[in-house]
Amino acid sequence: MAISPYSNTYPMIPAPLVWLLLGLACLAVEWLGAEWDGLMAAALAALGLSVLTALIPSVAAGVQLLLFGAATTGVLALMQRWSRQKSRRILTSDSSERATVISGFTDDASTGRVRWQGQSWAATNLDPQKPLAIGDSVTVMGREGTQLQILWDSQRF
Repeated sequence: MAISPYSNTYPMIPAPLVWLLLGLACLAVEWLGAEWDGLMAAALAALGLSVLTALIPSVAAGVQLLLFGAATTGVLALMQRWSRQKSRRILTSDSSERATVISGFTDDASTGRVRWQGQSWAATNLDPQKPLAIGDSVTVMGREGTQLQILWDSQRF
């Protein structure tokens, strides 16, 4: 009697172990310095799915994949939201430079123009709750393309 090469002669790896290994692999790649968006989210989702499939082993493979995709998307959205909130806290440094508001920055607009290093630049107010008037002194915190990122200068003379 011949054994078919397509027969299931290898033991099946349990789903919790597969998800655990996938999660640990994603964490290892992240730890080694890869900066792919969603890698940490995928690692956390895989580790969570490992726990879920260990507790409820009857979850179908298709449902596991859907849960993995949904969990990865959800964790990534939460991480990006947290990152955006954290990045708004910008501290001035000694290397910051001053500019002067020349137009825009009304109550409903967080963009306008400033004069920086003798030239007019488009700028985004990083603190939109603080209205800026023409002539106000601002601190240049950074540049994104051709647009400066500014904050109201609290150290005016």
